[in-house]
Amino acid sequence: MGRIRNTMNLAKQSWEVLKADKELLALPIMSFIASAIVAASFVVPMFFIGEEPGAIGYVVMFLMYVALAFVTIYFNTALVSAADERLQGGDPTVGTALAGANRLIGRIFPWAVISATVSIVLRAVEQRGGALGRIAAGFAGLAWTLVTFLVIPIFVVEGLTVGNAIKRSAELFKRTWGENMAAQFGFGILGFLLAIPAILIIALGVAAGSGVALGIAILVGVLWIVGVSVVLAALNAIFQTALFHYAANGQSLGPFGHGALSTAFRRK
Repeated sequence: MGRIRNTMNLAKQSWEVLKADKELLALPIMSFIASAIVAASFVVPMFFIGEEPGAIGYVVMFLMYVALAFVTIYFNTALVSAADERLQGGDPTVGTALAGANRLIGRIFPWAVISATVSIVLRAVEQRGGALGRIAAGFAGLAWTLVTFLVIPIFVVEGLTVGNAIKRSAELFKRTWGENMAAQFGFGILGFLLAIPAILIIALGVAAGSGVALGIAILVGVLWIVGVSVVLAALNAIFQTALFHYAANGQSLGPFGHGALSTAFRRK
């Protein structure tokens, strides 16, 4: 409970940073819209391929995974770039955030290809391995997420290549694996708690038994969840950047208190 409580405090401190740059919430919104457009652009060809797509279908699927990964990583990089600028005393804007991501395209694209490849491999294991495969894919996916958690801040701050960034992220994870996991799960719990009102709204719409009421409830619930996702994406990028600085250099930047960060990244 102490670690989860600490994560909530870190989320509050991340919010203090975000309050100074609310316009940065536009970045996860842009990411959501871009991802929807990319996904939609692949729906028609995938639909015509059918359930047994063959070689062409797998190529199309891989390209879709790469494109979606690229969009997500690009805007996450922009958020981390903005967070780093703010934590170091700057005044970021959406423009400077995007410029920060643009200068790292050479890192973002290969990282998107690697991420897409890992996702496809894990999906194949999950689909073909039965219950055991699903368990194995779940654990492997979690391990991959944890070990590569700091790759994007490493791109932004240290400018390492993809291979070296993965090694660096793994090195920092080895020092702080327990606290790293507690922090990430804490943000997951926070997201779940913030989504509860949306679940209740939809449940009330179902209970009302009216088609109009249900439609309104679903719309409000979905918008609520999207809003929560947008805010959490921004908070997570700020949190991720602050933790990287402390893990790599022992620095407590911006509103992050030394005590909270030292708990999140206690040296082994």
